[in-house]
Amino acid sequence: MAVLLNEQIRASEVVLTGLRGEQLGVVSRTEALAMAKAAGADLVCTSLMSSPPPCSLMAKGKAKAAAQKETATGRKSGAGQQSGGNGKKEKVKELRFTAHIEEHDYDTKLRQADKHLRSGKPVQLVVKASGAKEAAAAKAVIERLVADLKEAGGKDTGIQSGGKGSQVKLNPR
Repeated sequence: MAVLLNEQIRASEVVLTGLRGEQLGVVSRTEALAMAKAAGADLVCTSLMSSPPPCSLMAKGKAKAAAQKETATGRKSGAGQQSGGNGKKEKVKELRFTAHIEEHDYDTKLRQADKHLRSGKPVQLVVKASGAKEAAAAKAVIERLVADLKEAGGKDTGIQSGGKGSQVKLNPR
């Protein structure tokens, strides 16, 4: 939000609020600027969406600091916020498998998924199938993974199967 101060305000009349929050009504811009100067304060326009715009008297420097703080908190809690409230986007670890995975490779990936789930991070398991014939094998690998990881995490979504494979997202317990 852009904050207009003192001479930056171009409206001929403003709805003025005093230093202690008291409503002073509609006054001319020059009168509002004179009142701000007499009080040793800034005239701050809080919104340009209405006519006349609402303005308030604020202690010198407070308006800029408040605007900077507001833009900083707006940046922190950006759109796409998913996790509890710390402002960070939840990172999902994606682990990829093939439909005909070797047992040793399966165990290694299973340990990785288990480690991520136990540390409180969600995991996206993706099994790629090279053709329609492997789709059933891909789904079987996903079902086996979900069963092996049921102590560490539970399904967030159902198993999604398509022509190129299957996937599922697991959230930690």
